[in-house]
Amino acid sequence: MTYSPKVSIVIPVFNGSDYMNQAIDSALAQTYPNIEIVVVNDGSNDGGATEKIVLSYGEKVRYFSKENGGVGSALNVAIKEMSGEYFSWLSHDDLYYPDKVESQVKTLAGMENLKTILYGDYAVFSDNPNKVSEKRLPSVPPEQFRYFLTVKNVLHGCTLLLPKSAFDEYGLFNEKLRTTQDYDLWFRMAKKYHFVHIPKLLVKARHHAEQGSVKMGSIALKECDELLTGFVEELSEAEIEAATHSSNSLSYAKISASMQYRGFYNAARCSSALAIKNFGKGSMSDDLKSALVLLRAKWFDVLIAKLRRLFVDMRFKVKNV
Repeated sequence: MTYSPKVSIVIPVFNGSDYMNQAIDSALAQTYPNIEIVVVNDGSNDGGATEKIVLSYGEKVRYFSKENGGVGSALNVAIKEMSGEYFSWLSHDDLYYPDKVESQVKTLAGMENLKTILYGDYAVFSDNPNKVSEKRLPSVPPEQFRYFLTVKNVLHGCTLLLPKSAFDEYGLFNEKLRTTQDYDLWFRMAKKYHFVHIPKLLVKARHHAEQGSVKMGSIALKECDELLTGFVEELSEAEIEAATHSSNSLSYAKISASMQYRGFYNAARCSSALAIKNFGKGSMSDDLKSALVLLRAKWFDVLIAKLRRLFVDMRFKVKNV
């Protein structure tokens, strides 16, 4: 392999003594040689158990310790300290497939666009890493990717490989966000960076009761709802049209139904309001479909109010002709 940029595998950890060694071992087992492993201890309070495991690897791992501030803050410390050209995130309870980094670097070697971020497929497991459920993701055109992030919460951050220069351009992870700091950053970066899919399993993601997204269930749901509301508001008409090939009214109605189904009610209300705002601007067929979608999503009462206003406006215009 002639193209061999240095890749920094970054592992943020908080009280990770149960799984830490497995994560580090999977990083050390990478078939791609030009790597460094950066571990940031985010203020673990487990009596030094996590730190002891990391330090046992000696010079194989670069170790940093900080006060607890959340995953985003730990990742940001690692980004500032990393010496690699590329960033690869590994959660302390997940595992890399041995050729994760090598597969991605080989893909990069054949690309001309340097503003490229790679993502891939992943597998989910509970107790036995050999018994997994595969999650296969689609390849999404660049102009549709922010829409994809809005309606499909399936991207796994640990499958990504991105240039460190992307952080210089778009900033670091938002440390105020406890569970959605990754999606917030990917959405920002997708304005100019192309996210390219590698149809290959890259990560084994462990699901267990102690992981942050599970323990902070209600907080995670509220935070995600707020984030997706912002995504819906920021999507441009061009992005929506490229992804849906239908009127904005129908597109927003479908987004609203999707958000409500997943329990993101603020995002659903925002989407329905935008659907109703755009009612009458597309074809009659799309408006009818939009009305039916909103009816099923229980936003029909708001739609009726909008139709009444349109009817009054039409009568006023006819009366004054």
